[in-house]
Amino acid sequence: MNAPAETRKFEAEVAQVLHLVTHSLYSHKEIFLRELISNASDACDKLRFESIANPALSAGDSELHIDVSWDETARTITVRDNGIGMSRDEVVANIGTIASSGTKRFLEAMSGEQKADARLIGQFGVGFYSAFVVADKVTVITRRADAPEGEGVKWESDGKGEYSLEQVDQPQRGTAVILHLKADEDEFLKGWQLKSLIRKYSDHVAFPIRTPVEKDGKPTDAFESTNAASALWTKPKSEISDEDYQSFYKSLGHDFNDALAWTHNRVEGSQSFTTLLYLPEQPPFDLMMGGRDERKGLKLYIKRVFIMDAAEELLPNYLRFVRGVVDADDLPLNVSREILQQNRQLDRIKGACVKRVLDLIEKLARDEPEKFATFYKAFGNTLKEGISEDANNRERIAKLLRFASTKGEGTAQNVSLDDYIGRMAVGQDAIWYITADSYAAAAGSPQLEAFKAKGIEVLLMSDRIDEWMIGSLSEYEGKKLKSVAKGDVPLDEADKQKQEEATKAAEPLLKKLKELLGDRVGEVKVSARLTDSPSCLALSDYEMAPHLARLLREAGQAMPESKPTLEINPAHALVKRVEAEADEAKARDLATLLLEQAEIAAGAQLPDPAAFVQRMNRVLLG
Repeated sequence: MNAPAETRKFEAEVAQVLHLVTHSLYSHKEIFLRELISNASDACDKLRFESIANPALSAGDSELHIDVSWDETARTITVRDNGIGMSRDEVVANIGTIASSGTKRFLEAMSGEQKADARLIGQFGVGFYSAFVVADKVTVITRRADAPEGEGVKWESDGKGEYSLEQVDQPQRGTAVILHLKADEDEFLKGWQLKSLIRKYSDHVAFPIRTPVEKDGKPTDAFESTNAASALWTKPKSEISDEDYQSFYKSLGHDFNDALAWTHNRVEGSQSFTTLLYLPEQPPFDLMMGGRDERKGLKLYIKRVFIMDAAEELLPNYLRFVRGVVDADDLPLNVSREILQQNRQLDRIKGACVKRVLDLIEKLARDEPEKFATFYKAFGNTLKEGISEDANNRERIAKLLRFASTKGEGTAQNVSLDDYIGRMAVGQDAIWYITADSYAAAAGSPQLEAFKAKGIEVLLMSDRIDEWMIGSLSEYEGKKLKSVAKGDVPLDEADKQKQEEATKAAEPLLKKLKELLGDRVGEVKVSARLTDSPSCLALSDYEMAPHLARLLREAGQAMPESKPTLEINPAHALVKRVEAEADEAKARDLATLLLEQAEIAAGAQLPDPAAFVQRMNRVLLG
C-alpha cells in the first residue's frame, strides 16, 4: 500500500534560502543547470562507491550517466541520473529541511543588505534551490537503489512555502528533477543553449552528460554525450589547455572567477598519486566565518572513485583556501574518515600537497609579483596562521610574508623579511617591528621616534593576527625579531651615557609622577624611544600588546591586569609643566593625561573615558 500524499511546510530557513536565491541570482540564472548536474554527479559518485561493497545496487544498469532533456510543448527541463537515489526520509532531510550548518551559515552571511553572490550557492550546499530562479514549479521523482520499485518518492513544490510528498511506483533507480519553466524563460527550451551551458560549466564532470539527438530541430528518444566526461587530472599536462584547467576549476570550486594559479603533479613509486591544486583569486565565502570548522574544497579520489571531501585530512588549516583533487592509487576503497586520520600513506600525500602549494606561492612571489599581490591581499592573513601551526615549514612561510614599513610605500604590505635584512645597517642585529590595530596607529606611534631618528627601519604590523603570529616567529635567518615597544632600545656607549645622565637629572620628576599616578603604573622611566612626544608605554618582552589584550577582553576572555611602565620625555613642554605645577590636583590631571595619551597611542582601553574627557577639559580651560 502506497502512503497517502501529504503536504508539508518548508522549514523557516529553507523559505529564507528560497527567497534569497530566487530574488538575488537573476543575473546568473543559468547556474541552475550547473548545480543540478553537480548534485546528479554526486549521486552517481555515491552509487559507484556503495557498489564496491554491494554490487547488486548497480546491477542491470551499471553505466552511470546524467540525462538533460527538454520539452517545448510542456515547457519543462528534466535532469535525470541513475545514481544512488533517495528514500522518503532523505528527500525530506535533503530538500525540505536544513540538513547542514553550512546552509545556516549561508543565511547568516546573506542577512542584512548584502546581495547573494552566485559563487556562494554551491559552496553552501543550497544549489538545488537555484532551480526556482527559472521554474515556477519543481518536481522530483526518485528511488533509492536498494529500495523496491513501489517505494519511489515524488516531491513537488512551487517554492512558496509548502511542498507535497507522495509515494509512487518508480521502475528506475536514481533521481529526476523536472523544472516547469516560468513564462519568460524560453531560452532554456533550446537544445543548443542547454548543450552550450553543459560544456561551459560541466564539461569535466566525470560521468557522461547526455542530451537528446535532434532531428528536424526536434529532440528524439536517442541520446548522445555532450561533455568530455573524463577525469581531467588523469590526462597528461601536455594535453590540457589553460582553458580546460580554468573550466574544471569553476565547476570544482563553484566559482565564476578564474583561478589565480594551479599546480598539477603525478607522483610515481612506492606510492602513486596525482594532485591538481588551485589557488582561488578571491577568498571562498566561508574562509573566515566558520571555515575552520567544516572545511571543504579538496576532493579525495581513489583509483578515480570519489571517496569524500578530505580537505581536513589533506591540508592544514592555514591552507584551507586551496581547491582541488587528490587521486591516490594505493589506498583501500573502503577507507573511512577515521582510518584516514591514522593512515601513514595519507601523511605522505598531505606533506606533498603542502609542498606543492608552498612551491606554487613561492613561484608567484618570484615570477609574477602582480598575481602574488592579489594572492597576498586575499590570503596573507590566513597564511600567517601557518607560522604557529606548521613548525616544519615556518621558515618557508615567513619568507612569503609581506609587511608595511617605515621605509615602504605608504600602507602597501610589500616588504619581505629578506628585503628588510638586505637594508639593515652595519652592526644592526635585530629585525624591528611594531604591532597595532591599524596602519595609522602603527605608523604614528611615539615608540618609533628614536628608531626614525637613527634611520632604523621598522616593520608596521597592523593585522589582528600579527601580535599572535609574532609569538611563534622569534627569529628569521639568524636575526631576532624585536618589538620597538618591548624591552630596551639599542644604545651605543654615548647614548647610554646620555640616558644615565637624563635619568639622574629627572629623579625628582620620576618620583613625583609615580606618586601622582599611584597604582595605575608599575614604573615611570626616562625614555630612550621618544624624541618628539611627551610619553609612551613600554612593555616587558613577554607582555601582550594592549590592543590585542583589549580585543581579547571584548571577546569575553579574562585577561590578567598588568600595570604599565610609563616612559617620559623630560625635554617636552607638557612634562615640564607637570614638573613645575605646584597645585597637586592640576599636577595629577597633567600626569594622568600623560599616561592616558600613552595608553591611547598603544591601543589600550581607557578605564574611564568620561573622566578622561572631563580631565582634558579642565586642563584646556587652564
